[in-house]
Amino acid sequence: MLDAGHPDGATSVAFGTANAEAQGSAMIRVAFFGHDAGDAAVRRRVRAMQDDGLSVRGFMMRRQDGVASEWDNIDLGQTRDGAFAQRVARIFSGARIAARARDALTDADVIYARNLDMLACAFLAKRIAGLDTPVVYESLDVHRMLTRTDVVGKVMRWLEKSLLRRTIGLVVSSPGFLRNHFEKHYRGFYVAFLVENRLAAGSNFGPRPEPHAPGQVRSGANGRLRLGWIGNLRCLRSFELLCALADRYPDTLEIKLHGQPARTEIPVFEPEIDARANMSFAGRYRSPEDLATIYAGLDLVWAGDFMEAGYNSDWLLPNRLYEGGYYATPAVAPAGTETGDWVKRHACGFTIAEPLDESLPAMIGDVMLNDAALETCRNQLLAMTNEVFIEPNGFFLEVLERALTGSRSK
Repeated sequence: MLDAGHPDGATSVAFGTANAEAQGSAMIRVAFFGHDAGDAAVRRRVRAMQDDGLSVRGFMMRRQDGVASEWDNIDLGQTRDGAFAQRVARIFSGARIAARARDALTDADVIYARNLDMLACAFLAKRIAGLDTPVVYESLDVHRMLTRTDVVGKVMRWLEKSLLRRTIGLVVSSPGFLRNHFEKHYRGFYVAFLVENRLAAGSNFGPRPEPHAPGQVRSGANGRLRLGWIGNLRCLRSFELLCALADRYPDTLEIKLHGQPARTEIPVFEPEIDARANMSFAGRYRSPEDLATIYAGLDLVWAGDFMEAGYNSDWLLPNRLYEGGYYATPAVAPAGTETGDWVKRHACGFTIAEPLDESLPAMIGDVMLNDAALETCRNQLLAMTNEVFIEPNGFFLEVLERALTGSRSK
């Protein structure tokens, strides 16, 4: 389900898959301003657009060298994770690079900007190039600087508001962002679209797994339980909890990490993993190509995040919630968060309360003693419809159609 309109419901409209009129419309050309051309989530979003028949040209920064994109891309330069001042500077240099490619930018029907820094870059590029192309803002994280109560936070929210009110649409991946941030600070200044972090329908991520045979629940070596942490590995507390968990169950638990670690948040990473025989790190992966193999090697997926506890971490719905759900891998999530509420509402995983350094080992110990609880959650995931985990064909096309139609009617 996707809700479009002001968060107070004044112009709210509910809709699902794309209608025939949207499917038959002319191809929409998108200029995608992205923060990292090599990011798996960026790649998934571009692929979802292309699968819906949209023409995408990237205007993207990157976090590392040697990034080969699958779309026509204009490189806006390299940034470093956590380097705020350098990223601000890149907004200006990236905007100048984008404006120099004026013909490519002029060709777009809509600009799609992911994250606040790229929204600022897109509007600056528009101004330099002298264009009036409509802009959609995608906010998948509310940065910690936007939640501060000091003058820095006020300036950041003023910037976001001034840009947001000039957009034709706001895309968020969790209703928690609307309730706790956008509605609180910018009510009435945007039109919202909820686009969850589901798998793209046109991607080749393989079939869902079959139910287990009687008595077959865990398939790790020697019957070990296998817990995974997948995606952007940026939360120090999660890392420390998993390390402690590995120490607690050295012979009966395997912990597998896949993704990109945030070195600024977790400065000592590989040495801690190498020190534990039951922990492993497989590095970056390709989504969706590698997902089936990754989740086939797991019994549970860790879905907690404390990098911005009380704020963004409590409001988000992570990719691994939907990936794990599709592959029937139950999630473990902190209670009282948007993720924990999702898991509890669907009765498809495990929620744990503070203190987590006590409740997490206890929960894992209980699962080891009672395979029935794990199997119940797994079967519940398999009973849920594919649409819970997969974005329907034409869904994103309809989002942009609605946003563009709304902008023309003003």
